Amino acid sequence: MIKGSALMALEDKDKKLGHDSILELMKAVDASIPQPERPKDQPFLMPVEDVFSISGRGTVCTGRIERGIIKVGEEVEIVGIKPTTKTVVTGVEMFRKLLDQGEAGDNVVACCAAPSARKWSAARCCASRARSSRTPSSRPRPIF
Repeated sequence: MIKGSALMALEDKDKKLGHDSILELMKAVDASIPQPERPKDQPFLMPVEDVFSISGRGTVCTGRIERGIIKVGEEVEIVGIKPTTKTVVTGVEMFRKLLDQGEAGDNVVACCAAPSARKWSAARCCASRARSSRTPSSRPRPIF
């Protein structure tokens, strides 16, 4: 049990019961709750939740990255019901912050070049070609 008061920490009254106890609580939480495994070494796969066309920005899609890492400038495939098409990721954002890359477990907005939002409507998964450890003809399969 950790004794403390969040109100005292906000009002900056008693440092021991306020600020110090909150820091002690966060250390205990970090020690008892493990970080989830993030499969970063696998090929990129992101089920698409929603798609928007933004003038001056292009097509943006939102989703949670299931596995792998996506970097700005990488080529990805739009996989789904319609034939597979390729596009380039021109930006990755998370909570209105521009990122150099997104990794497994992140909820991101991926800005893409070329295809319109109509092409994304039937293709509900964004994936990258397998890295060099796999043959070029094999590609990641979407998990539904």
